[in-house]
Amino acid sequence: MTGGPALDGDEPADGLRVRLVPRLGPTVADYPPGSTFGPRLARTYEFVWILSGSATWLWDGMTVPLAPGTLLLVRPGMRDTFRWDRRRPTRHAYVHFRLSGPAASAVEWPIVRDLTARPDPMGALCQYLLWLGSACPPAWREHVRETLRLLVLTFAAAPPRSERRDGPAMLPEPIVAAISSVRLAWADGVARPVTLADLADAAGVSISTLCRVFRRQFGIGPVAALERLRLARAEPLLWMSNLSLNAVALQCGFADAYHFSRRFRAIYGVAPSAFRSAAPETAPPSPLDASGLAALEPLL
Repeated sequence: MTGGPALDGDEPADGLRVRLVPRLGPTVADYPPGSTFGPRLARTYEFVWILSGSATWLWDGMTVPLAPGTLLLVRPGMRDTFRWDRRRPTRHAYVHFRLSGPAASAVEWPIVRDLTARPDPMGALCQYLLWLGSACPPAWREHVRETLRLLVLTFAAAPPRSERRDGPAMLPEPIVAAISSVRLAWADGVARPVTLADLADAAGVSISTLCRVFRRQFGIGPVAALERLRLARAEPLLWMSNLSLNAVALQCGFADAYHFSRRFRAIYGVAPSAFRSAAPETAPPSPLDASGLAALEPLL
């Protein structure tokens, strides 16, 4: 398998070009139970698609579980480790490649995507890559490069709303553990604050590690993320109840209506009273959607 430009002829409109790494996919590998790989320093991009069994991927303080249907993107410069399923064999597909062009310098690359029950074509693109790598039809390398280019663009795009709300399995383990502890704290329906120390303790990591993982995933720290989740809980209470602002504040874990109103205005840009009188289609958007925090809601 030889490298080469993403496409013969014209430059892609998005400027993204793909080169294959010889002899490193697209293909399938099988590992016996308990196998490990790494630590290794990744020198190229690599897609890893779990077909059966499971794995755990470790990088920079993150521990990411990989279940069947999970597509992982490893980037150059990552020093990572794989721990394959201890109880049964694991089968995964992989392909190594290099990227060039403006899109290749994106800062906020996703780590994983869940290909199960998705409305986009990533699963089909992965299947097509495997077929190309095994059948080797005429000009198959060119087809692989173009298919990989489409897969990278789709992978890097913002996930659809449905995935953001239904994707807790894609989140790093410390985030899942921390938010699961919040669910217990909110079991009586009151979205009260939880201290940073308690969140880190529940996640089993240091405070600095938890903050780093949250900022990498959402762009804000865990305390700020929790506040936005608490404020978002006020939306249905403002629109669909006769509760006073003070009662809404207490239900969302704020000391009083003044404190609640001040924080609500800071995040939403309007006072809660103005938000209450606005129609949903004209009201300010939820702070959960822009930051990706909606992915935490199923855990709560």
